[in-house]
Amino acid sequence: MRFEEILDDIGGFSKFQFLLLSILCLPRAILPLHFLLHNFISATPPHHCSLRILESRNESVWSSGPETLASWLPYQDDGSFSSCRVYSNPQTSNLSQDNRTVICPDGWTYDKSQFSSTTSSEWDLVCNDKQLNQALVTYFFLGVMFGAVIFGQLSDKFGRKYMLLLALFGSTLMGAIAAFSTSYIMFAVSRALSGLSLSGLSIIGIVLGIEWTDMKHRTFASTIMSLSWSVGNMLLALLAYYIRDWRHLMLAVTVPCAVAIICCGWLPESARWLLANGRTEEANKYLVQCATMNRRNQCRTNLDTEVLRKVTLSEVAEKNHTYLDLVRTPQLRKITLCSGLSWFAVSFLYYGISFKISGFGVSIYLTQFIYGAIEIPAKILTFFILDVIGRRNGQAWFLITTGALIGINTAIPLEYSVSRTCIAVVAKGCSEAAFTTAFLYSAELYPTVLRQCGMGYTSCLCRFGSSLAPMIMLLDDVWLLLPPVIFAGTGIISGSLVFLLPETLNIHLPENILDVEEGRHIKTDGEGDEKIQLKPLSHEDNAALQKN
Repeated sequence: MRFEEILDDIGGFSKFQFLLLSILCLPRAILPLHFLLHNFISATPPHHCSLRILESRNESVWSSGPETLASWLPYQDDGSFSSCRVYSNPQTSNLSQDNRTVICPDGWTYDKSQFSSTTSSEWDLVCNDKQLNQALVTYFFLGVMFGAVIFGQLSDKFGRKYMLLLALFGSTLMGAIAAFSTSYIMFAVSRALSGLSLSGLSIIGIVLGIEWTDMKHRTFASTIMSLSWSVGNMLLALLAYYIRDWRHLMLAVTVPCAVAIICCGWLPESARWLLANGRTEEANKYLVQCATMNRRNQCRTNLDTEVLRKVTLSEVAEKNHTYLDLVRTPQLRKITLCSGLSWFAVSFLYYGISFKISGFGVSIYLTQFIYGAIEIPAKILTFFILDVIGRRNGQAWFLITTGALIGINTAIPLEYSVSRTCIAVVAKGCSEAAFTTAFLYSAELYPTVLRQCGMGYTSCLCRFGSSLAPMIMLLDDVWLLLPPVIFAGTGIISGSLVFLLPETLNIHLPENILDVEEGRHIKTDGEGDEKIQLKPLSHEDNAALQKN
């Protein structure tokens, strides 16, 4: 007997699952509030060198006329005043090209019409130090990357529920510390640790939801949870529009983490994980709770310990698994390599587009809101596409299309702002569709005993892509078209590699390594008969499995 059979008996998608998914949507909606927060708290407002002579006359650089500024600020090639340099001596009638300029000796003054305060304006992370400001988002995603490895292992060892609560508690604490940071280093460290904690929300919630959902509704459950990300994305635009101080905005996006701790206290542990680890009594408690809520009381008699022991996995599941098990056998090794590369590309493209919210001739708040809004129809369309063409084809073509659109947008002249914005929005939708598919696809590829390790590994590479994206964007100083060329090439190449992965549409979740290596793809035909396809293992494969 398989776990899916018991889940079908007690209700694989009813009131219990609705309540579970509703609660899991809250931590999912919190993620974009932090993951895309850099666009606003670390934005660089227009700035010029601070001029003491103007300040002594109670004048501002921003209120002074161009004639006055021309005496102090040199012109750039585009005709605008320099943001980073000032004449060592004021110019009069002869604006000599040979007059020496220096980097702002008295600091900078910032235009506060859009942002009252950001990290760049508070710690003067501009000009020669602009890389430090951009590095803040890299530090954050490096924390997310290491958090994926840590929480992936811990949640496979100690369970999904308590690790999710631990992640929420850490996110609340580190978010509050970041808001009250008194130095750049303190803020960078707290943001990195915040990213580490938030990584647990990212990988644990989606797995817990899928493990409690039957095979027919896994795509729907994944899409619903993914839609909550889009809601959070749009909410961030609204919060940032009304809260222009970075510290206040940091606190505003941290408060929901505290609320989520209270709500997630009800969450059940994954019965599938409990059975995989031989904890039948605890699994029975949650399965009975599910049957009662779903009004399947007649099935409770089948949930005795002896029945559940038959569902408990083979001796392979009783061993302690580690990340090394992901590469010890050939099929898992191929899945690990290809899915990791696709996750890197998914995140690399998504954040490469998401962090580029300026330069389209539209308000950054409106662009952020549009980026979030376009994800909703993209995800709804993804729900129908994945059940028609499958996970593999969907993931592959979403990535290829995103890369192609970025390449097309690069070829369009800057003056066609409307066309470039429209193509960027469509590319954003495709990248989000790839992200939505990645969570579902990976959860279906890895066996229960290694599912969180697999998600931790893929999420680690995913966040490496997130942290690398803002650094790649700095390469426009080398060649303006270099960043979009890299993004486009990554999407097309990684999408092509996805075709090497197996299809998981209408296939039961694998429970152990043997299910993956033997190809135990149990499908159901139109008459409800099960068809089992087994693939024999070689002597080398058997030897590798014995080591697990």
